[in-house]
Amino acid sequence: MNAPQTTATLAQLQSSALAPQREAQAPVRASFFDLQGFELLQRVAKAFASSTLVPQQYQNNLANCMIALNLAGRLQADELMVMQNLYIVHGNPGWSSKFLIASVNTCGRFSALRYEWRGQPNADDFGCRAWAIEKASGERLDGAWVDWKMVKAEGWDKKNGSKWKTMPEQMFIYRAAAFWQRAYAPEISMGLSTAEELADVIDLNSDGSYTVTTETLRTPAKTVEVEPEQTPEPKDGPDEGRDQSQASPYQAMFNRIKSCTDVDVLDLITDEIRYVEDQGDQAKLYELANQRREELLP
Repeated sequence: MNAPQTTATLAQLQSSALAPQREAQAPVRASFFDLQGFELLQRVAKAFASSTLVPQQYQNNLANCMIALNLAGRLQADELMVMQNLYIVHGNPGWSSKFLIASVNTCGRFSALRYEWRGQPNADDFGCRAWAIEKASGERLDGAWVDWKMVKAEGWDKKNGSKWKTMPEQMFIYRAAAFWQRAYAPEISMGLSTAEELADVIDLNSDGSYTVTTETLRTPAKTVEVEPEQTPEPKDGPDEGRDQSQASPYQAMFNRIKSCTDVDVLDLITDEIRYVEDQGDQAKLYELANQRREELLP
């Protein structure tokens, strides 16, 4: 008995012949953990790094561009927009508040952010909170109140170059929006603070700038001179002779900064200040570190 003959159309034969070629031409996604993806990521990052349209911290810096591209992919955001809104403030990355507000407004899960005000201008209870409507449930989601009492208690308006002194209404909006986003959509910021929040816990240069790179942290910068009597002391009094293992985190950091003799080491110590819980202590330690850096620089 003859075996049955199999017939195939021309289209089927062409499809079968082209199948291996289609597999070979499968799209490559830029990533860190795949050889082809990593090579693609490097090539794209190189193009951005050679552009003058990206901020200075990305120009000729392939590694920074690769990290920014990875963040853009995870956020499903435009790569150039991410680079233009991700700042380095005293060695820490932070989003611009405008970017976070725009991300919330365009994510599709909430209505556009709105702001509610209370109190009389310049009074301690004068403040702002952000709110939005969750589209899935129709529920109004209120953020935390930010008022002058909080600003003064945290010392945000006492920093050199603080925008709280010149544009307080805008700063209320930025901080209220950051609080709301962190409460209801933390995945949008991926755990990063805003650049304005980071600026509120450090003293800025006399020209008001605070965006710095790792390299510029090691170059002389014009800072506000601190009088000797303003040098912060530990809460329980000077304790430089005490074993640092028995001192409080504030006192231990204070002693390390005072005894530091190398600018590079001082920069590493300064980056650790953010782990001190009390923000008032953080501000004092940043001030002391700036003073010590001036003493060490030629």
